[in-house]
Amino acid sequence: MSINKNPIAITVLAALLTGVLSGCVVSRDPITGEKKRYGYSWAEEVAIGQEADGQIITQYGMYEDAALTAYVDSLGQALVSVSHLRRPGAEPEWLDTEFHFRILDSPVVNAFALPGGYIYVTRGLLAYVDNEAQLAVILGHEIGHVAARHTSQRAKNQILGQAALIVGAVGGQLLIGGRTAETVLNYGGIGTQLLFLSYSRDHETQSDELGVEYASFAGYDASEGAGFFESLKRLNDQSGREIPPFLLTHPDPGQREIHIKEEARIYADPEHPMRVNRTWYLGRIDELVFGENPRQGYVYEDRFVHPDLGFQFDVPAGFSVTNQPSQLVLLSEDGRAAARLMIDQDNTTAESAASVFKRRQGMTVIDSGVAVAGLLRVHFIVADTKVEGSEAIRFRIQFFEFGGNVYSFLGFTERADFAAYDFILRPMMDSFRALTDYSLLNVAADRLMIQRAPGGSEFMSLTTASTSRSLSAEGLAILNQLNTTDTLPQGRLYKLLSTGDAVR
Repeated sequence: MSINKNPIAITVLAALLTGVLSGCVVSRDPITGEKKRYGYSWAEEVAIGQEADGQIITQYGMYEDAALTAYVDSLGQALVSVSHLRRPGAEPEWLDTEFHFRILDSPVVNAFALPGGYIYVTRGLLAYVDNEAQLAVILGHEIGHVAARHTSQRAKNQILGQAALIVGAVGGQLLIGGRTAETVLNYGGIGTQLLFLSYSRDHETQSDELGVEYASFAGYDASEGAGFFESLKRLNDQSGREIPPFLLTHPDPGQREIHIKEEARIYADPEHPMRVNRTWYLGRIDELVFGENPRQGYVYEDRFVHPDLGFQFDVPAGFSVTNQPSQLVLLSEDGRAAARLMIDQDNTTAESAASVFKRRQGMTVIDSGVAVAGLLRVHFIVADTKVEGSEAIRFRIQFFEFGGNVYSFLGFTERADFAAYDFILRPMMDSFRALTDYSLLNVAADRLMIQRAPGGSEFMSLTTASTSRSLSAEGLAILNQLNTTDTLPQGRLYKLLSTGDAVR
């Protein structure tokens, strides 16, 4: 949980985008030039992207590195300039559409596009990319989704809410396997997970081909993209957890590797070698935060601690913790009780937050008042509400002020279970307090450390210089697109991890 303060939910996106929908429209396909039916006009696609962009940023958080962001944007704009949207004969509305490239503060290896020119890569993805040519293929792939209007094509073929389409775009991610549903938005349920895997295989294959084309036209050796997809395959294999075949819409990473090499041969010109720019790229990602950032909160022993916001609270035994930029969610082992902690950005005092909340429709207040929890003065409400398709819900919500912010801490169960679980949830809420342990307050994130190899060094022998133990030797090899037995020539750059953390 970082200082991004608004929660995001699929229903929020649906509400925000209400009114943008229209019937099917007929317009030119930017790739083929042929007339096609689409779910939206181009102007509507741009509006959808504009509306959803802020919500995506709130959900994930932006990675705060102005130089790296400018670099990714510069590369992205160069690729847009050679895309179908900027070629002779392009429609004026395509030419006028601005593209926006964002780096999201997420360790998940992911890239996705929203219609209308909004492209996102995570810092997790940038860590696993080995050179600029690979990044060009990835960004070109996402530009391809926008140029080919894949979201609008999907809207024509499926009757789905716009929120589902946005989630589908987010789910059009490069890393499919392992903890996809858990690590992207943490919305459970097979139906939602299916939305994450929304683009068809044909769409993904076309975007792969466009990614190779755009990267090649921009002067990059697009065959390098195959190495990135090989790393994805190794990451999938290492996780030991795979998405069932019936859920997969992305081509297998191994097959993508082969296809990308084949496509790149079309544009290869032996007389004019294309760029890779490995040294330049690695210099840009030196000191990039890697993995989960403990500065934004983590579980330590039986507590959740947040160094940046300076608080801690006790986590009940058996409760899982999901830490998102906009909220912190806890779930009991049996799934019958849950809690959520977030910052209330709409109110300046706990009293006003409680007063506003109490006036909400659709709930019956059982108890409310002011209490003292540790050193905090809390305004609490206990109420019943009804969620469609479930039993009556009873919840306790506490509002309090800490560190210049107004927090809300919500715990809820089915009404029949509330008495039993309130004995667990309320002490957890009441345990919220300042974090004072110096070693926990000063915990540091793992960061990439770019090193030069001495001549004839086996990679395995170089991994001992990594001061972090969050990756095994094999994990570091995958990070470098190497095998542990590979010998590095003198002066070759490679990635290790460093950290100043002595606690975790």
